[in-house]
Amino acid sequence: MPIQQKAYALVGRPVGISLMDGTGVSGILCNVQGGSIYVIEYLYHTQFATKHYTFNQVRDILPYPHCPQPYTPQPLY
Repeated sequence: MPIQQKAYALVGRPVGISLMDGTGVSGILCNVQGGSIYVIEYLYHTQFATKHYTFNQVRDILPYPHCPQPYTPQPLY
């Protein structure tokens, strides 16, 4: 699936983004506009920032997986 099509399908979801320079970022994909994606990322403490990345900077966009079923400890005998 082309990266642009994948981006539109993931708007509003938490994603991991692999960048062409080998780094990665994560956050909520907020918008796709003008050849860029806009992602709200956590900075620190109570601060968040919306950053944008052009499609030529992005290698892949992956949705976050679902959490596994809650762990239920077994009683010790």
